[in-house]
Parts: sequence; C-alpha cells; structure tokens
Amino acid sequence: MFKKKTTIKKVITRKTKKKGYQSVKGMHDVLPKDQLYWSKIRSEISNLAEYYNFNRIDTPIVEQAELFEKGVGETTDIVEKQMFTLRSGRDKLVLRPEGTAAVVRAFLEHGFSHLPQPVKLYYIGPMFRKERPQEGRFRQFHQAGFEIIGDGNDPIYDTQIILTSYRFLESLKIKNLDVQINTIGCKSCRPDYRRRLVDYYRKKDICKNCQRRLKTNPLRILDCKEEKCQEFKKNAPIILDYLCVVCKSQFESVLEYLEELDLPYSLNNHLVRGLDYYNQTVFEIFAEDFKGALASGGRYDYLTKMLGGKDTPAVGVAIGLERVIMVMKKNKVKLPAKQKPKVFFIHVGSLAKKKSLSLIEELKKSGIKIGEALGKGSLQAQLRQADKGEALLALIFGQKEAFEKSIIIRDLATGSQESVLLDKFIKEIKKKLK
Repeated sequence: MFKKKTTIKKVITRKTKKKGYQSVKGMHDVLPKDQLYWSKIRSEISNLAEYYNFNRIDTPIVEQAELFEKGVGETTDIVEKQMFTLRSGRDKLVLRPEGTAAVVRAFLEHGFSHLPQPVKLYYIGPMFRKERPQEGRFRQFHQAGFEIIGDGNDPIYDTQIILTSYRFLESLKIKNLDVQINTIGCKSCRPDYRRRLVDYYRKKDICKNCQRRLKTNPLRILDCKEEKCQEFKKNAPIILDYLCVVCKSQFESVLEYLEELDLPYSLNNHLVRGLDYYNQTVFEIFAEDFKGALASGGRYDYLTKMLGGKDTPAVGVAIGLERVIMVMKKNKVKLPAKQKPKVFFIHVGSLAKKKSLSLIEELKKSGIKIGEALGKGSLQAQLRQADKGEALLALIFGQKEAFEKSIIIRDLATGSQESVLLDKFIKEIKKKLK
C-alpha cells in the first residue's frame, strides 16, 4: 500500500511540475545556425527582384478579415478554417494568411493604377494560418512573392513569373525542379466545366468535405487528399476539353514561351489551386523527394474588381521559404560560412577596458572587423578565444599601453609581436593583413 502511495505522489509531482516556456505549437524560432539559409534566401530574392525590375512592398501583418473573405473566397479552407481572428472594437481583423490580396489592396489604396503599367512588386514576410502542424506546414511561416499587376493579360507575364520563381529556386542549388502547370479557364468557359464536374462527382461516394464542396466550390474537390477522392480524380473531366478560344490561345502561348526558355514543365490537368481569385494559368513547382509545392501561383485577373477596383489583369507567385530551407538541408546545399574576424582585440586591466570601446569604434570606422571578449578578464582566456576564432592577429591593450598610447600587435601564427603607437596602429594592421 505504501509503495502505491509513493508511486502516485511521484506521478502527481511529475504532472504538476512547471515546464519552461516554449514556442507556440506550429510556430518556431529561427536559430543562429539557420540564419545563413535566411541570409542567402534574402540575398537571392533581392538580386532577382533588382534584375527583373520588381519593387519591394511590405504590407501590415494585420488586415481586415473581409479583405480575404472577398478576395480569397468564403468557401476556401483559408477563410473557413485557418485565419487567426482578432477583434478591435467592431472591426474583425486577422493575421495575414497570404500575401496577394494584401498587395492588391495596397495597389488600389495607393492609386498604383496611375503608375506606368505593369506594376511589378515583391514581398517577403510572415504569414499565419491555423494549419495542422506537419512537415512543411506551420502556423507561422514565411513567404516571398512576386506580383505583376496591369498591362493586359499577356501570357509573357505568366511566363516571367514562372521563370522568376524557377530561377530563385535554381540559385539555391535546388535541382530536378518540376513545374506543374494547368489552366482553369475564365468566367466564360469555367461554368460549363463546373457543371460537368458536378455531374461526374454526384454519382461518386466522395468524402464529406467534398460533398459540401460539390455545392459550394466543386473545383476544390480536385484538391482533396483523401485516398478515395484521389482515385475518382483519375477519370474526372479535364478543363482543357472545355476551354474557350481565348483561354486556349492564352495557355498555348504560355507553354510556347516556356519551351522557348527550355524550362521543364509537365501538364497537370487536375491542378486548380485552393484560392477563388485564380483564373486561366495556375502552376506549382516541386522539388525531387519533397511532397509539398515550393512555389505556387497563377493569374488573378478578377481580384482587383472583387476588392472594389476595376478589372485589372495580374499574375503572381508565392514561395514557401521554410519548405525551401528544408529542401536545401535535404540536398546538403553548402553555404559560405560567416566570415570570422581576422583581428582579435584583447584588454588587460581596468583602465584598458575603459578605453576599449572607443578603440574598437576606431577600428570599425576603418573597416576592420574584429573579435573580442570584453567580459573576460585574463589575458590567457582572451587568447584562447582568439585562437578558437581562428584570428590572425591579436591586439593587446594593457595598463602600460593605455598610458603610453600604444598597442601590441601579435602575430598568432608565429607569436612575434611589436608595440605600435595608437596614431599608426590601424595603418600597421592593414599592412599586416595584406
């Protein structure tokens, strides 16, 4: 009996013991060891944007819920299940779940339609969705996006968006990319296809979600991941058989441009994308041995009107950056290591320590990157730190040097050293580093 009581007590103690604070489920810290990946990504996005003439835009993390209800679609998973909702008085606000609707809102609000067309914009930042956390899916995640708005629905812009996202992934040494592409038609030809789709699926034993989609948004059935729905999809009608002359011509032109660029692509007749604002071209880019799409996008010619503006042709892409990093790690992509300082500053004594920061600022102004361990007191401890940092030179500044206005420059490879006056020490350091 006593043993049982002891055991119960231990269990209770374990259960009630406070845990340390942890990041919210589905959200994560970006640790210093991963910052090299993020720096590389930001650098490549910036380089591509400059080359292809995209200008950066940053929209607020919090937006009106109605923006996405109208733009993305009330029957989409994002609006029905995934938005983080906030309240501010009577306003219903949400954490931004995707970037395109927010960019188009900014386009309309700031009168970008009066600028030379097309307007080419790009963004990079966090998005928020109530996803079920799993590989490649997070509740806070980062996207980079490229958008071309205005100047007609010329298929060359569809191709340029695909090209930009492809070149971005290629610049990160991600190989064997697969561009899957389809068209979902326009207002004229899509209704007939929807009817054919409804007729086909009405006779099938589809999942409960798809039974609901059959009434509200039948194209979304083609996105279903349920096994039995996947089987039915194999023989489902394809939209290419129902395209109007304009949509057929537009899609053929996109494919011709891709072939001219020698970009590999494959037709995916059941690719529809999950957001209501898409029309005509839709695409996703996949990497070998990774399930989720790294980049997704397409044309959205009706979105500006849905948000209160005039019909304005537009096309864009969103790239999932956490997924990109996962693939880079799987592929063991080598990144240049952060450059270590070649010079290490060492202080000895309280007077020297007091004057250390001003000397370090002089070095900074001269473009000399240094390492330091100002919190350590002993000479040996600081020398060990310099050795770990693989520095070439050590600057030793002690009480004597502080009074004499000099500093010791030591070659850490040979151990040789010399004392140099402070008004000449920067020139001497640069000479030794050469």
